[in-house]
Amino acid sequence: MTEPAGEPPDEAALWHFSLEFYSRPGVSEALIALQDRAGRDVNLILFALWLGVSGRGRLTSDGIECADRIVRPIRAEIVEPLRELRRKLRAEPDTEIQRLREGVKALELAAERIVQRRLARIAGSPVSDADLASRFAAAYANLALYLGSEMAGSPEAATIGEALEAFLAG
Repeated sequence: MTEPAGEPPDEAALWHFSLEFYSRPGVSEALIALQDRAGRDVNLILFALWLGVSGRGRLTSDGIECADRIVRPIRAEIVEPLRELRRKLRAEPDTEIQRLREGVKALELAAERIVQRRLARIAGSPVSDADLASRFAAAYANLALYLGSEMAGSPEAATIGEALEAFLAG
């Protein structure tokens, strides 16, 4: 996948992290379960993790609220309706409808990339050259803060934590 001309490096870095991390075993299922069961935004989870992993540090509650405010209109008005349509079309056996579903999926992914670009713009620069353990701690703290105490101890959070540790070790 090529980058659009002139895309700032941080915007590309968040997107590449998201694609790579999402593809790790168990991660996509855990993220989608948190989205569907607990109403969490997959892009905000990935953003929170990336902030820690990239050395940008820990989020605050105000930082999470700011990030959510920035992406909420796109999520509510574009991403979620596209996701709902894509899921609705999944069961349709018609080949033409499945091609249409693939087009909807591509639009949904493009909308999510816009969300991530906007999140990357508020990320700021890395604050330190922290060691891997510190980056993992920051990323996991960001995840726990965004998920809240009830979901931070969930099996999905554990799966994400294990994948994050493996990601940083690799």
